[in-house]
Amino acid sequence: MQKSYCTLMVREKDVCWEYAEKLDGNKVRCKFCQRVLNGGISRLKHHLSRLPSKGVNPCSKVRDDVTDRVRAIIASKEDVKENSSVKKQKLPEVKSPATVSTTKSLLSIDAASPVMKGFLTVSPMTPPPVNHHENAERSIALFFFENKLDFSVARSSSYQLMIDAIGKCGPGFIGPSAEMLKTTWLERIKSEVGLQSKDVEKEWATTGCTIIADTWTDNKSRALINFLVSSPSRTFFHKSVDASAYFKNTKCLAELFDSVIQEFGPENVVQIIMDSSFNYTGIANHIVQNYATVFVSPCASQCLNLILEEFSRVDWVSRCILQAQTISKFIYNNALLLDLMKKFTGGQELIRTGITKSVSTFLSLQSMLKQKTRLKHMFHSPEYASNSSYTNKPQSLSCNAIAEDSDFWRTVEECVAISEPFLRVLREVSEGKPTVGSIYELMTRAKESIRTYYIMDENKCKIFLDIVDKKWRDQLHSPLHAAAAFLNPSIQYNPEIKFLSSIKEDFYKVLEKLLPVPDMRRDITNQIYTFTKAHGMFGCSLAKEARTTVSPWLWWEQYGDSAPGLQRVAIRILSQVCSTFFFQRHWSTFQQIHSEKRNKIDRETLNDLVYINYNLKLARQIKAKSLEVDSLQFDDIDMTSEWVEESENTSPTQWLDRFGPALDGSDLNTRQFSSAIFGANDPIFGL
Repeated sequence: MQKSYCTLMVREKDVCWEYAEKLDGNKVRCKFCQRVLNGGISRLKHHLSRLPSKGVNPCSKVRDDVTDRVRAIIASKEDVKENSSVKKQKLPEVKSPATVSTTKSLLSIDAASPVMKGFLTVSPMTPPPVNHHENAERSIALFFFENKLDFSVARSSSYQLMIDAIGKCGPGFIGPSAEMLKTTWLERIKSEVGLQSKDVEKEWATTGCTIIADTWTDNKSRALINFLVSSPSRTFFHKSVDASAYFKNTKCLAELFDSVIQEFGPENVVQIIMDSSFNYTGIANHIVQNYATVFVSPCASQCLNLILEEFSRVDWVSRCILQAQTISKFIYNNALLLDLMKKFTGGQELIRTGITKSVSTFLSLQSMLKQKTRLKHMFHSPEYASNSSYTNKPQSLSCNAIAEDSDFWRTVEECVAISEPFLRVLREVSEGKPTVGSIYELMTRAKESIRTYYIMDENKCKIFLDIVDKKWRDQLHSPLHAAAAFLNPSIQYNPEIKFLSSIKEDFYKVLEKLLPVPDMRRDITNQIYTFTKAHGMFGCSLAKEARTTVSPWLWWEQYGDSAPGLQRVAIRILSQVCSTFFFQRHWSTFQQIHSEKRNKIDRETLNDLVYINYNLKLARQIKAKSLEVDSLQFDDIDMTSEWVEESENTSPTQWLDRFGPALDGSDLNTRQFSSAIFGANDPIFGL
């Protein structure tokens, strides 16, 4: 009994209990993601460490500092086990002077890099490594510091895989040389990535594919066009073309697009998505005239971003944003105050920086609203009042006044309420999955949320709906989107959907384009009737249950046999993406790889390196989706954004931040509009 009590006391003192809630039996609940784990605190540690061990799903919402702390705890316990096992070895093995001498030599000199040798010999203040684990960590740290590597490299999946693989080789392993990396391994990895894309190409005959043309301008003002190809299984980076010499020349660009279409096969290409940087009309006309079955579509995410941008320019919204930025700039430009703020917010950042300026604006307002109470407590705290390094600054009075202004917080709530429905749509279409069949419904629901919120204020309602309608009409509307909505079973069979009759004409136009020969259109009218009336397999119980739970293209593949001609068209249409934003997250890749100073290598090697790097990052990004990572966020705060930078002339080009835990809704008062539109379990408003 006494032994059991002592064991329980030790467990209760484990520092990791602060990250968990103890449940009945041997179960714990993670405070970050709310997942319930069997196996107690040990399983929780592996869950928080995000290491692939013991079959525990990694936590998707744990902070990086907590992950680092837990990994250190796990490592220290493994060291204790290792030292215990060493002591149990035969005594002659331990007592041999030669063995001891050799081991010390290996740990302190032979196993170290030249830089490490320098640290050990030149810096007597630094103690030598005490064990294998510390020696390895020290060597890795020195490698990062010597080569000025970004610390976020340590978060990549290949980082731990590399360490595990080296560990299995044992002592004496020699890494590949620079020449071997540049030749043998570059070619081998490129070949492996290429084989993966070949496997995906087989599905194009059924699903078709989308060519994505994404423009990017580097620091030397070179116009680079990144071509990607997307289908339901995977999206691959195809190539990057330097089009600086002819970017404004429609004829040359048209020839470039011709060559790319031919590489993928015109019979496989359903649509091409390009951003507004191109001479859109000229290239679109060329493609439509020369390829009868290929559509040219605008980027849905770009349109949504423009909507949010226009929202932020409305007078009272703009004033609210400037007030919020006054607080964030004051805090982020004073190191002591920033530390104090993080103390009150539990280590959470005050601002969020998304993939565009307007996204960053509204995510930051969401974040500040979440921290409203904590911010007020900070400004009233003795710690704040007692530090003259910031209380004596003129901005201090302004920030205090803003934080105490109830009108300001009501306006922030309003900004969050009108922007969140469109951020939802932006997330949905920016995740790299086939959403062409959902964009119509998503936009309709977002507009309805505005009407519901402003049910007592027609003037404000009109202002925002006019913005949405204008951008939809000028930037987003596409017959392909309308046809996809008509073919989407979750829309077609939903009695609450009112817009089906208005998109019928576009649906028939798309059918005529995709079925240009009379033989191909034979019996198509009867097949449309069979689908809309849910006859045949369309009306079976399994098909009905799967209408809202299965991807529309997959639903048609499984249950569309009653209308074979329409089935083929439906699968090809519904298998497409409608946005480029998911694939624009790697501009920094090109900034680094295309830098001549950083890479004095030939053009072919450069292209191979870009091809491998981009596709590996795409694969990692797709994997991250399963961990519920917000598609609008990155990992690092951009300290040059207007939410931090005090200069009035900043023009940030990179937006690198991750949106943290969903808002808990404790500070919101939004007339419960979200519950009616998005359901009772809304992760943002919690209504």
